[in-house]
Amino acid sequence: MSTLQAHQSDTPANAADYPVQFESLCFSYGAKQVVHDVTLNVPARQVTAFIGPSGCGKSTVLRCINRMNDMVPGAGINAGRLLVEGIDVQEPTLDVTALRRRVGMVFQKSNPFPGSIFDNVAYGLRIGGEKRQGVLAEAVEKSLRGAALWDEVKDRLKESAMGMSGGQQQRLCIARTLAVEPHIVLMDEPCSALDPVATARVEELILELRERYTIIIVTHNMEQARRVADDTAFFLLGKLIEYRPTLDLFQTPKQPETARYVTGQMG
Repeated sequence: MSTLQAHQSDTPANAADYPVQFESLCFSYGAKQVVHDVTLNVPARQVTAFIGPSGCGKSTVLRCINRMNDMVPGAGINAGRLLVEGIDVQEPTLDVTALRRRVGMVFQKSNPFPGSIFDNVAYGLRIGGEKRQGVLAEAVEKSLRGAALWDEVKDRLKESAMGMSGGQQQRLCIARTLAVEPHIVLMDEPCSALDPVATARVEELILELRERYTIIIVTHNMEQARRVADDTAFFLLGKLIEYRPTLDLFQTPKQPETARYVTGQMG
């Protein structure tokens, strides 16, 4: 049994309402401390945005959730805790593969595989051992519909994903993430490489997906945070400065650093 399935009796009472919980989290790359004492509870089935200037730690905090930072030698959480659905992600017996099935991720640059559209979406299921073609076909259609892409590609599923537009490729990557039925979806600057039309399509999709998933998005685009996020967390120099409902944070920020950032006085 994986750790994500075990120890359910230890699950905090509010884990269902707040599936991602940071408790005084600190993170370092080797000897360099880059995240300091972050405490933050992320509500279920909402969009939470992480904003802040480049190098403020927001992407590092995001990547702690599914332990993507493990790929950097010497990097790690060195104090505090991070709970995903009540389970400490630093538990030595944690099944990281199971964690990443529950916590899907969409990256800044779309990264489709060179295979067909169908094979891209089915990839995670096949890696998990699913071989039944009927099950794969059903999951691919469901995921492409979930990513608002089915009607555009249903007649070309055997064609290479590399022939899709940039916006379609990003939605394909979202479909690939959805195919393994995650509970939480992380998005790290998902629209930064897209034109305004494609960005609008992805933002519409995010608003639809929040009814079924807990979504955390890192964005440099403050207007995007305003458009899609229910709550917004502002980071600066590795510290969480303010975390509030999005409109409140932008319209009546409580901290002077937040006010300077959202009014453009800080880059």
